[in-house]
Formats: sequence, structure tokens, C-alpha cells
Amino acid sequence: MNDSGVTKRLSAILAADIAGYTRLMESDSDGTVAAWKAARTETIDPSIAKHSGRIVKHTGDGFLAEFETVQAAVECAVAMQDGLKSSSLKFRMGINLGDIIDDGEDIHGEGVNIAARIEALAEEGGVSLSGGAYEQVRNRLDCRFEDTGEHEVKHVTAPVRVYRILSTQGEFVTNLPVEELQLPDKPSIAVLPFDNMSGDPEQEYFVDGIVEDILTTLSKIPALFVTARNSSFKYKGQSPDLRDVGRDLGVKYVVEGSVRKAGNSVRVTAQLIDTLDGKHVWADKYDGELDDIFELQDRITREIVIRLEVNLTEGEQVSIWRERSGSPLVYETFVKARDHYIRFSRGCSEFRVTGIV
Repeated sequence: MNDSGVTKRLSAILAADIAGYTRLMESDSDGTVAAWKAARTETIDPSIAKHSGRIVKHTGDGFLAEFETVQAAVECAVAMQDGLKSSSLKFRMGINLGDIIDDGEDIHGEGVNIAARIEALAEEGGVSLSGGAYEQVRNRLDCRFEDTGEHEVKHVTAPVRVYRILSTQGEFVTNLPVEELQLPDKPSIAVLPFDNMSGDPEQEYFVDGIVEDILTTLSKIPALFVTARNSSFKYKGQSPDLRDVGRDLGVKYVVEGSVRKAGNSVRVTAQLIDTLDGKHVWADKYDGELDDIFELQDRITREIVIRLEVNLTEGEQVSIWRERSGSPLVYETFVKARDHYIRFSRGCSEFRVTGIV
């Protein structure tokens, strides 16, 4: 421990959340809260204590726990999922072994981040492990594991190999029947709010402006079904399971990403994900200057259209990707004004902002 009270150590991290929590709260908030409280009291807290773990924090629809060993974390996860079978709530759990930073109130670091991303890849009622965690227990537990391959996960440079736990009597995960998603008769897509990686909260308006321009451009394409801004932006500040997003918004594809602005330099990363299986269809990063912001946006939308195998007529291409001009200062002023207008209009049931730069 150093003088600031911050410690660093290697730990087994278990991240868990309730599948479809938003939908459950909308349909029966009182019943969902009661079931969540019962799950903690009757199953989660006792199991974690029995396996010498500790809950670091509750996250509203889930929790983060720490264990001294991966074996204890896995045994606890399996015990909790078995105990929660009768609950109306279905949990996803992810386990990772990694370095963490403990500031005395919370834990941080890539070890925590990967655990959260692994959890989002788990199935309802299931447990997933990172490759590093799997190596610690593959010959120590009476479980079978399924290798689901490498996955690109948000904010992690290298792909992460993920394993799914199976029981000795067959599949541990209960594949619950899921209502078949009714999709439009053309490619359907939602553009989620991008993450602001600039380290400056004041740049939030700039990030949202880029996303809204990408969304607006895609919505001009007749061959696409594009979810409205109001629907997709309700996920701002969240890290939802994109399979749940697809069911919630009625789309097959989701675009997410991040923006980093430093002076006149801009880096935009974007990825297109199939919500039916959670797999990446495409991902890339774009570096440029603020003067080139329109070109960056159009390069992203063009790539999305190509990946969705949408054919555009020459006339559609001209109308969608027309040459645009304007100074960076004018663009920044416009997106800042649009941000202020949207914030001001939140009390209204419906609004729309348009503009030409």
C-alpha cells in the first residue's frame, strides 16, 4: 500500500447483472425490486460469503465481487446460478483474473473491465470466463467448458478468448426460449451514443454531434431501417448487452464506438455488431483533423452500408454524400447549439433538430 491508500493486486473478479433489467422494471418495478432483494438475501450474499469473497459494489442491476482465487469465484458463480434457478430474474456472470487498483472504496483496472465485458457475453443464467481465468481452473473443477472463440471487447486492445461453463450432467446454462425478434423487411440498425474519450466532459456535445450526423446520414438511405435518436440515446452512459438492445429496439445491427478530440485532431472508432449473436461484423478507427470531420463521418457510414450489402443508386449516392463545406468553428458551434436545444427540450414529448453546415 502507498501513502495515498491505493493498493494494487492480482484478483479474481466476478461481474454479474440481470438480463433485461430495464424491460423488467418497466413492466413490474415493484416485483423486480422485490425479486432482486430476495436474490441477494437468499442466494447471492450467502454464496459469496461461503466462498470467502466480498461484494465490492452493487450496480443497480447487478454487482461486482472479488475473490482470492479463480476457483473460488467459479464455484461461487455456479452455486449462485443453481440457487437462482427458481428466481424470476436471470443473471449473466463473467469471471476474469487480472490486476486491479483498489482505492479503498472501489476497484479499477483492465481486470475489472474485462470481467464486465465477459459478463455481457454470457447467456441468461450462464457463466463465462476469460482465457486467463480458464487456465487457472480447467483441470481443477468438475465442470466442462466450451470455447466460444476470441471476442473483440470494448476498450481492450487485444481480443479476449471466452469460455462458457457446462455442467457434468450436460449444459449448465439453461437456454431459455426467447421470443423471436420480429425484424423489418430491410436491414435494421441503431446507432448508440459513442464514448467520449477526450477526458473533457465539455466535449460530450461534440461526440453526440458526430453520432447524430452519422445517424442522420444513414436515415436518408431508403434501403435501411434506422432507429430514431430518442430510442438509441436512452442507452447513453450505459454498457448494455447488445442482444438485449436488439430485442428492445427491434433491430438486427448496432453501431457503437468512441471519439477522442485533442485540439484539431480527431480519432473516431466504430464497430458494427450483429445483435442476434453478439458478433462483430466490422470495426475500424479513423484519424483526421477537425477540418475533415465530414469526410470521417461519411467514411464510417459508407463502410456500414457496404457491410450491410446495401446497393445505392447513383442518385442516392449523390444526395446522401454530397460535398459539404464549412469551417470547424461553425461545425462546433452548431453541434453545441444543438446539444443545448436538446437539453432544453427534454421535457417535450417529441422534438427534432436539423441544420446545414
